[in-house]
Amino acid sequence: MKDIADDMSLSGSSDAKLSRGAYLAVKDASWNAPRSRKPVLHPIRFDLSPGQVLGIVGPNGAGKSTLLRLLYRYHRPASGSVKIDGSDIWKVSARDTARKVAAVLQEQPTDFALTVREIVALGRTPHRTGFGGASSRRDANIIAGALERLDLGGLAERHLGTLSGGERQRVMVARALAQEPQLLILDEPTNHLDIRHQLEVLKLIRDLPVTIVTSLHDLNMAADVCDQVLLLDDGKAVGFGASQDVFSEIAISKAFHVTARREHLAPSNTKHMTFHL
Repeated sequence: MKDIADDMSLSGSSDAKLSRGAYLAVKDASWNAPRSRKPVLHPIRFDLSPGQVLGIVGPNGAGKSTLLRLLYRYHRPASGSVKIDGSDIWKVSARDTARKVAAVLQEQPTDFALTVREIVALGRTPHRTGFGGASSRRDANIIAGALERLDLGGLAERHLGTLSGGERQRVMVARALAQEPQLLILDEPTNHLDIRHQLEVLKLIRDLPVTIVTSLHDLNMAADVCDQVLLLDDGKAVGFGASQDVFSEIAISKAFHVTARREHLAPSNTKHMTFHL
């Protein structure tokens, strides 16, 4: 993939640079399943500065995907608020929110008849104006830049249904980048990817000048790539802050029902957490 640190523009022109990150403020946001009094997500509060990366971790069923759905305006909070740059996302239009927030989900499109280029072009939809939402030269440049950045140029005319799971995942990331978000939501972005493309997506996360919230299963990966981490357990926030503070042996052992140990890898001189039954 293209080196993002060297070129922050998707289109190669100065007017098409990615926006800087948004300030995200979650204030006592919670969510209950429809017709259920039992909260799926208890009130959660945290702030994320522009350009930071937040990793959301926790066992299956902890509430990670539910929290992400609150952030990209799929679920309306049962209490509290989600604000981007001071604006409650439920007090502005869905279109306005889509101009600032993009999401890459584990669930992928089922319309396999579309080509990769057409899928990526959907990311421009919130920015199009006028009758029919005609595409502009700038849109075309941004789409081409997103395809190049995710190393998809050779697949641009292929139909989505002919791609592997990992290739489809990269298409979804490219579509999100074409949306020019200030807040990027990633739900397990390395799922289905081989080792090389996992590393490339992690580099993308580190280098993009936007605010990023991502759920991750790999705690060592989260510690490596994220500025802040949020540990969830049973729908509750049990830790928020730098990974070295949140990922204690006691906290991880309790949340995941394993024995967690902090170890030191001598060859690479890095810290690594291991897990045992």
